[in-house]
Amino acid sequence: MSARSLTDKLKDKLIQQTLEHKLKNAAATQVKSVNPLQFTSEKPAIPEHWYRFDKQPNFLQMQIIQKGGEKFGLDNPFFRVHDQLAGATTEIAGIQYINFASYNYLGLSGDPRVSLAAKQAIDKYGTSVSASRLVSGERPIHRELETAIANIYGVDDAVVMVSGHATNVTTIGHLFGANDLILHDELIHNSSMVGAQLSGAKRLSFPHNDYAALDKLLNEQRHAYEKVLIVIEGLYSMDGDVPNLPEFIAIKQKHQAFLMVDEAHSLGVLGDKGLGIREHFSIDGKAVDIWMGTLSKTLASCGGYIAGESALVEQLKFFAPGFLYSVGMPPQVAAPALAALTILQQEPERTERLKHLSNYFLVKAKAAGINTGLSQGVAIIAAITGSSMSAVRLSHALFAKGINVQPIIYPGVPEKNARLRFFICCDHTEAQIDQTIEAYCQAM
Repeated sequence: MSARSLTDKLKDKLIQQTLEHKLKNAAATQVKSVNPLQFTSEKPAIPEHWYRFDKQPNFLQMQIIQKGGEKFGLDNPFFRVHDQLAGATTEIAGIQYINFASYNYLGLSGDPRVSLAAKQAIDKYGTSVSASRLVSGERPIHRELETAIANIYGVDDAVVMVSGHATNVTTIGHLFGANDLILHDELIHNSSMVGAQLSGAKRLSFPHNDYAALDKLLNEQRHAYEKVLIVIEGLYSMDGDVPNLPEFIAIKQKHQAFLMVDEAHSLGVLGDKGLGIREHFSIDGKAVDIWMGTLSKTLASCGGYIAGESALVEQLKFFAPGFLYSVGMPPQVAAPALAALTILQQEPERTERLKHLSNYFLVKAKAAGINTGLSQGVAIIAAITGSSMSAVRLSHALFAKGINVQPIIYPGVPEKNARLRFFICCDHTEAQIDQTIEAYCQAM
């Protein structure tokens, strides 16, 4: 055997030994890194809050708030039972209160004509239509109400749904998808945000009522998406302020986007005749793509609606899950809404009086040094207290003085913006407002 072949064999053996050594080390390392539980029947413990409601963060947070209130001798201000109709006044546990905690802006819930419409609808159609409207739940009262709503906005058609919250969720969730963009005011209602989340679209907020910031966002983002939706409200329920609708329309036209206006609180409140933000700004109803509103406030009933062009409404009727797979609106819910809408148009003095009283409250509150935030004196007046505990304490103190007003606390609003929220009704009196402002200042 030559010296060269012997050297080659020694090299091959050395390489083989080195390789075997590396493989042994690698195997040993793998064994060390294996979870020992893989070789046993033991499994890691499942955290309690994954399978118990009483261990979930929201419930625990609620308990902390309730115990904090008990510590300071404060009753729970929520879920109080009203014994009768709640308007400018109410009765709780047999005691009369001045009431600032209901959306009965024009006093139409409890109006004999509205109540009669509900009773007559029950006599004619029963208490349920017993099916989705698509299959066999359609009744004449549905189309009468929808036609009346469409006429209010000067658009082609409208569709009513059994829940105001679900109206936003199913409309936004159905119309938009993963390739789209939804831009909304930072103070938009929860229902719009849930609808945006359901849609799978990209969701971005812009500073409250800041149309210039919206325009900038669209300049940056518009061409990266297919459909784009802008969502604002006609009257913001936490602050009582109104957006500059003409500016938002101009921006939506510039960027070829859809504009949706939630009129839950503005119908019956804004405009000379109470026809909403469209009338307030003298806007053509067709300049807004999607008009949304609720039947539970000015219209003294329950549910929501969408108004706009026929292509929008027909699509929702046949494809939006919240309408397609839901029972039709009960007749005793549709009929009073239609009656209230008729009275709204026949008696504009109700809206006029509401505006007067709202402004009266705002002026008096500011003069008393109450922080009313962004409130413009239209149906909703905020009294910002600065902390959740102070808001609950003030609500409790006013309740003891015969005034019912609810606190809005964290997480409904940021902790530093906790407040009392006063809803004004056209049936309130200046004397009741004076009494309330005086009691508030004494409680402070």
